[in-house]
Amino acid sequence: MIIELLAAGAGDAPQNAFGFWEAMEQGGAIAWFILSVLVIMSVGSFYILITKLLEQNKIMRQYKAVKNNFWRASTLQEGATKLEKNSAWRQLADDANKANDDVAKMTDSLEAHDYLHGSMQRSEDLINARLAGGLPFLATVGATSPFVGLLGTVIGIYRALINIGLAGSASIDKVAGPVGEALIMTAIGLLVAVPAVLAYNWLQSRNRRIAENLTGFSTDILAFINSNGAVKPVVPAAAPKKAAARPAAAPAKKA
Repeated sequence: MIIELLAAGAGDAPQNAFGFWEAMEQGGAIAWFILSVLVIMSVGSFYILITKLLEQNKIMRQYKAVKNNFWRASTLQEGATKLEKNSAWRQLADDANKANDDVAKMTDSLEAHDYLHGSMQRSEDLINARLAGGLPFLATVGATSPFVGLLGTVIGIYRALINIGLAGSASIDKVAGPVGEALIMTAIGLLVAVPAVLAYNWLQSRNRRIAENLTGFSTDILAFINSNGAVKPVVPAAAPKKAAARPAAAPAKKA
C-alpha cells in the first residue's frame, strides 16, 4: 500500500520540461525576435556566399578567354569583340578604347598620359567595388551575431532568475535547466558567426586574386596602347589537333 501511494505521489509530481522550444516559449516575444534576427543573418550570409562564389567563378573562367583570344587580335577594338559582353574584362577593354579615343583629342601629352592611366584605374576600382558588394554584410554578421546571441542568453538568464525568486527555490533543477536553456541563444549566435567569418575571409582572398589579374590586364593594355601594338603578352600556342588515325592496311594475300 505504501509503495502504491509513493508511486501515485511520484506520478502526480510536476515534471519540468526543458529544451529549445520550451526556452523560446518562456522567453516570449523578445526571444523570438532575437532568433528571427539570427536566422535572417544566417540566410543572408549563405545567400551572399553562394552568389559571390558564382560571380567569382564566372570572372575567373572568362579570364581564360582573355589569355587565349584577346591578345591574338591586332587591335583593341577587335580584341574586345572576342570577350563576353557585360563582363569585367570587356568593361576594361571598352573603357580603354574610349580613353584612347579621348586621348587622341588632347593636345598635352602629359595630361593625356595621366588621363589614360586614371581612366583605367577608375574602371578597375568600379569592378573591384562590385566584387566587394555584400562582403560588409558578412563582416557585420561575423562581428555582431555572437553578441546578439549573448543578448538572448542574458535575457533568458534574467527571466530564469526571476522565476526562481518567485518560486522561492534554488535547487539544482530549478537553476541548471533555465540557465542551460538560456545558453542556447549564445550557441546559435556562434553558429551564425563562424560560417560568416570563414566566408568573408575566403571571398576576400579570391577577390584579391581577381584584382591582381585585373591590374595585370590593365597594365598590358596600357603597354599595348603606348607602343601602338608592338608590346603585348605572349599568347599561348594553340594545342595541335590530333590527326585522324588511318585504318591499317590489309595484309597482301599470298599467290
